[in-house]
Amino acid sequence: MKVLIAEDDTVTRRILQLGLNRLGHECLPTSDGREAWETFLEDPDIEVVISDRMMPGMDGIELCCRVRRTPRESYTYFIFITALSERDELLEGFEAGADDYLTKPLDQQQLRARLLTASRVTELHGRLYEQKRQLERLNRELWASARQDPLTRLGNRLRLREDLDHLLSNVDRYGHGYCAMLCDIDNFKDYNDYYGHLAGDKVLQRVGDTIASSLRRGDRAYRYGGEEFLITLPEQTLETAATVAERLRKSVENLGIVHEARDGQKLVTISIGLSELNPQSDKSAENMLREADQALYEAKRRGKNCIMVSSVHRL
Repeated sequence: MKVLIAEDDTVTRRILQLGLNRLGHECLPTSDGREAWETFLEDPDIEVVISDRMMPGMDGIELCCRVRRTPRESYTYFIFITALSERDELLEGFEAGADDYLTKPLDQQQLRARLLTASRVTELHGRLYEQKRQLERLNRELWASARQDPLTRLGNRLRLREDLDHLLSNVDRYGHGYCAMLCDIDNFKDYNDYYGHLAGDKVLQRVGDTIASSLRRGDRAYRYGGEEFLITLPEQTLETAATVAERLRKSVENLGIVHEARDGQKLVTISIGLSELNPQSDKSAENMLREADQALYEAKRRGKNCIMVSSVHRL
């Protein structure tokens, strides 16, 4: 282990250093509390601190309190050195956060026993910390998977509801506007009936990947339901969002996925409905989504593979 010594008495410090080296530990000797504190801050690998209680500048109690207040990934085992006459004052040291103590004159067997205990305690804390990290990682993964569509890896309805609340707060607080883009794969039921659901799932995945690759920073995409996808576009007007929508429409068409069950164009395409929510309007997110859905319906009615905005002007 790496052991920091804080001891102003030269003889005691030297005895400790020799004993630690003999036991195979790495030793960092310092001559007072302030030097020990600076060394502790500079070296995150220190596992044990052995400190005299009374030192000039910064005493051992203050050093122990500072060590305990300093967050670290690993636990630091703190041992006080005390004279037999000072044993009644040990309680103050333990209240400050000390784990153990050594008495003067120093004994090699006593030192070895204290360090064996320190090794077990720090190892236990290390295992607990690693378990905590793994648990936190699993919790993050569970949180993310609960908000992700398993097929397309886009956000699901739960994530959409949470993100809409955040976007609405930005509209109210900062005056930010945004657009919604509702996309639907044209004649998808016919594709499923003709090619089978496994092939249909692959189409959903490819369209989802195409949508994900088209997003700017801040944009969010969700599987809205079935073959429908929703994209939120912060800081966009209907005009600029229409440019994004047209680029996405072409990207899906350019995938070249054959759709033999479809009349006319024998490719998989999407239709898109656009709507806008800005600080000047008093409509809700639900109204915005309803307008996007109505625009999408109009795009379907007008021949599919096209874009409509909520004002029902074809683009």
